[in-house]
Amino acid sequence: MIKEGCMKLIYIADDEKDILLLLESFLKKEGYEVCAFETGNDLWEAFQHRPADLVISDLMMPGINGLLIVNQIRNISKIPIIVLTAKDSDSDYIAGFSMGCDDYFTKPFSPLKLILRVRAIFAREGEEKEKKELCMGNLKLNPEQKTGKIEEREIYLTNTEFGVLAYLMEQRNRAVSREELLDKIWGIDAIIETRATDDAVKRLRKKLREQGCNVVIETVWGYGFKIKED
Repeated sequence: MIKEGCMKLIYIADDEKDILLLLESFLKKEGYEVCAFETGNDLWEAFQHRPADLVISDLMMPGINGLLIVNQIRNISKIPIIVLTAKDSDSDYIAGFSMGCDDYFTKPFSPLKLILRVRAIFAREGEEKEKKELCMGNLKLNPEQKTGKIEEREIYLTNTEFGVLAYLMEQRNRAVSREELLDKIWGIDAIIETRATDDAVKRLRKKLREQGCNVVIETVWGYGFKIKED
């Protein structure tokens, strides 16, 4: 449960009322303040007046769809964004992360799994604010501001990508298993989700390579990943 005086505000947008009511109920029981919207337009209007700490948005809705919501919020904020969708094609998955979402849940999904993900996001944010700058090769991460730089050039990272990269840098002297990453970053069991870690690492590798970073993430086959200077 959230401690008194530290209540987090979550916005949910979905045109399926049953899903809205279900998520609203689950999140409120966790101690979060929740505002539910049936259209993307309503969520966006509310966000401009009072920014939320986290947004959960359906992909396909009347008016502004989920991808546009992610894009518009990302232009002004780095808050965590979770996308919900009935689609499960690679193009939709890639589009969501390209716009800057932090996670992607395909309907039907487990409300418990989503709650665990929300818990993990907020828990990690609290931990990162207390950490010092991380440096490795020509890469620097600022946990408090959640920013990354490669030779003083800023590199854009989603909250999840930042968390994965920071954790691997903290554990640079050893290999980190997929199960450990799922627990520390996603807050879920490996049996529930198997795609998340590999996809996050794939996106990170591409971003680091394109920015000329001399830090690489190696795959430890059958186990997980290890970060090192190239």
